[in-house]
Amino acid sequence: MPSTKTATLTFRIDPALKEALRTAAQREHRSISNMVEVLIRDHCGRNGIAIQAPSPPGPPEGKAPRS
Repeated sequence: MPSTKTATLTFRIDPALKEALRTAAQREHRSISNMVEVLIRDHCGRNGIAIQAPSPPGPPEGKAPRS
């Protein structure tokens, strides 16, 4: 299964919020990055914000699809 490309997100956060995030992630056996993703998905779901599914990969560059 091909892996999905990811984007880097860099931001500053209050140290107390970072520690709370670290604790929440640890309690759910998640990485901090995965915990942020879960929180964003939960927020979007509760507020009717659609998250686009990644589009399927096309043929490699310079090659036409086989018929």
